[in-house]
Amino acid sequence: MDWFLPISRELYRVLRPDGSFVLNIKERVVNGERATYVIELILEMRKQGWIWTEEYLWHKKNCYPGKWPNRFRDAWERCLHFTKQKDFRMFQNGVMVSVGRGRDERLVRPTIAGMNNAAKNMSGTGEDASELAGRNMAYTTNVIHMATECSNVNHSAAFPTALPAWFMKLFGTKGDIVLDPFMGSGSTAIAAIELGLHYVGVEVEPQYCKAALSRIKAHKTKTSKVSLENYFASIDT
Repeated sequence: MDWFLPISRELYRVLRPDGSFVLNIKERVVNGERATYVIELILEMRKQGWIWTEEYLWHKKNCYPGKWPNRFRDAWERCLHFTKQKDFRMFQNGVMVSVGRGRDERLVRPTIAGMNNAAKNMSGTGEDASELAGRNMAYTTNVIHMATECSNVNHSAAFPTALPAWFMKLFGTKGDIVLDPFMGSGSTAIAAIELGLHYVGVEVEPQYCKAALSRIKAHKTKTSKVSLENYFASIDT
């Protein structure tokens, strides 16, 4: 915390009032026990003025195999969502998912007399889930199912480009600047390029800077010049 809190203070200073900060982190195991620094960090950041708005769970579909005597393999990481105010920009339509096959049949299936509202419908919310029938897209959950980075990007803890891209679609719009204070191998920058956003990356390790610049240069060379005007117009509406 002593190392990170000065950084989070500066992030709070430069973040726009309705912006978002997402921290991908997971507690290590120390002497057979999960460390508590993430919980402690959340509490201290709240003292800085941050609002701990949500916690997203990144499910790593291809987590590293192995066997341990007192726990199973790690298959998820935290993505902590912080904001400066309760009224922040969020474009939920940007991360909608396809409705699963057979979903419509389940949603319009007759209800059973005598059950309460939550049990009658298939959503578990007490609302009439049949209204969702016929839709091709649905709102997602706070669990993100993505594989880890498999390609060699010269970084020991690289997350997939799709992960920062998911949050950029959820919280960003055309013309925004995305800041990654720990750029690493450049995945955040590449995601920003693909979505037509501006980016700023900070990295203190020379070998990671070199790897990131190499990846960014290569990606810019092959990236199509397709306009995203229609995409962002649909999100704005």
